[in-house]
Amino acid sequence: MEKIIFFALVIPILIFVFYMGGSAIMTGFKAKMQNKNEEEEIVEENEIKNHNSSISEELTKLNELKNKGVLTQEEFEKAKNKIL
Repeated sequence: MEKIIFFALVIPILIFVFYMGGSAIMTGFKAKMQNKNEEEEIVEENEIKNHNSSISEELTKLNELKNKGVLTQEEFEKAKNKIL
C-alpha cells in the first residue's frame, strides 16, 4: 500500500519536473534562434550600408578625377555605369 501511495505522488511530480525542464530548454532554443536571426539581419544591413558607402566613395573619386581632367566625360560615364 505504501508503494502505491509513493508512486502515486512521485510519478506526477517527476512528470511535472521533466515538463518544466523541457519547457525551459525549448524556450532557450527559441531565444537562441531568434538572436541568431536578428544577428544575421544586422550583418546583412551592415553589408548593404558598407556596399552603398563604397559605391559612393568610388563615384566621388571618379568625379574628382573627371574634375581634375584625368578622365574624359566618356571615360567617366563608362566607369560610372560599370560601378552602378
